[in-house]
Amino acid sequence: MGLKSALKQINNRKKFRWKSRKYKVRTLNLYAKSDPLEGANQAKGIVLKKTQKEAAQPNSGLRKCCKVQITKNSKQITAFIPGNLAQKFIDEHDEVMVERIGGKQGRSKGDIRGVRYKIIQVNDQPLERLWTGKIEKGRR
Repeated sequence: MGLKSALKQINNRKKFRWKSRKYKVRTLNLYAKSDPLEGANQAKGIVLKKTQKEAAQPNSGLRKCCKVQITKNSKQITAFIPGNLAQKFIDEHDEVMVERIGGKQGRSKGDIRGVRYKIIQVNDQPLERLWTGKIEKGRR
């Protein structure tokens, strides 16, 4: 490359930026398109079944989770159930509110592999107040 090659260099840089995965995802807004919550902070859903996930190394234990179907787009996600014995207050076909779990760059948090969401409400009542015993579960 010599003198007067700046335009060619600029065009090359534009062309080869598309080889970068980070640039492609950012420019085409791919995260928002594949996001089950569609850019929202929280979403309502229906519990399909309760499951347990094994914790990642070096921890051991079964983390309580459940499969949730988001009502607005029918996508299924796995959501973590935070709290001591909080899974007792969640039954199948309950209406729950889920939100992002807060891991870095939208990924899973801590030792729960592949789980990016957590449950915050069950049948319009806060889950934390249910398992601390401050309120009772409402009927639906």
